[in-house]
Amino acid sequence: MPPDRPFRAQLAAGDLVVWCACGRSERQPYCDGSHRGTSARPLRYTVPNNLTVALCGCKQTKQPPFCDGSHVAYRAAQRDRDQQRDEQQG
Repeated sequence: MPPDRPFRAQLAAGDLVVWCACGRSERQPYCDGSHRGTSARPLRYTVPNNLTVALCGCKQTKQPPFCDGSHVAYRAAQRDRDQQRDEQQG
């Protein structure tokens, strides 16, 4: 399961970021090839200038590879599912 938080990163102009889109990487938020055998593909991003950014960890962002705050709704949905499961198990 991917982390439910963003990763702060300082990126240098010209760097190539290979962002994990599948959530399987052990090197989050960067791809380590763990998507092999799935239909998921990493996103390649060349940094245009020096930036400090929040890279998405939850993989729900609408602006990959950057965090757009989607992890807040993602966490809430996880809590709701966990609560429903706990209520059903009684």
